[in-house]
Amino acid sequence: MDHGTTTASSRPREQREQAVWARAPLGPRNPPLDLLTARFDRHRYAPHFHEEFSVGVCVDGWEVIDYRGGRLDVGPGSIVVLGPGEVHTGGPGATGGYAYRAMYPAPLLLTEGTVAPPHFRDPVVDDPELAAALSAAHTELAAHADPLEAESRIPWLLAALARRHGTARPLDDRVPGADHIARTVRGRLADELLTPPTLAELAAPLGLSRYQLLRAFRTSTGMPPYAWLAQHRVTLARAHLEAGLRPSEVAPLVGFADQAHLTRWFRRVLGVTPAAYRTSVRSTSIRRNSVQDTGR
Repeated sequence: MDHGTTTASSRPREQREQAVWARAPLGPRNPPLDLLTARFDRHRYAPHFHEEFSVGVCVDGWEVIDYRGGRLDVGPGSIVVLGPGEVHTGGPGATGGYAYRAMYPAPLLLTEGTVAPPHFRDPVVDDPELAAALSAAHTELAAHADPLEAESRIPWLLAALARRHGTARPLDDRVPGADHIARTVRGRLADELLTPPTLAELAAPLGLSRYQLLRAFRTSTGMPPYAWLAQHRVTLARAHLEAGLRPSEVAPLVGFADQAHLTRWFRRVLGVTPAAYRTSVRSTSIRRNSVQDTGR
């Protein structure tokens, strides 16, 4: 998995040589996280290293990586964790091309759930649930990098990776008073709807780390703070739509970045688009009023 670039030619086999970069913000105390979405049929990386960890998920085909004096054969669904400063290559396996999604977190991002920086004895991790979660977070944050969402999802998933598959001892993640913590966080998110605080800003006044805050909030509510905030925004958006406002007008009023962001969460929570919901509730209201008028 690499930061490198490649060139495309007009030949059909090389039209799939792609590398698309995005960045996800992780709060004021951390640099943004680089995200790479790549598909290569022929490109091979020269030996190189990263200052950060490289955490990638193979999503198609087979990749071959020279690493630690051996060879890694990486297939779909595998997580690959390459350590900072460790030289490696990367290229397609014998069966053809490959596609992967990779992120490049600073070492500190993998220590929030452990007592020390983790070491991964086996760089190829078989954990289908975590691989799917990392891939989904990568895809969604590359398309729409909401700061609170990025800061909630990425440290949590990287902590899970380090705790499950690294050598460092996990921290005790029990946090007393989870319900009180969740109520405090929910109140602040509701009060600061349009410009929500970062996860670090939510955690600091409570004397917690980001990981501890996430653990407490999830224990109490069953979801991370960004998901609770999104559902709270959907609830407020419903009232505006019922009043006749258009989705494009509603999105900024409740803190969504744009109409597409509103639509994504509206469908997740209610199963319909904001426009369809607006049409439905207003049609019902008109029919109800007509029946009442007729009965007078």
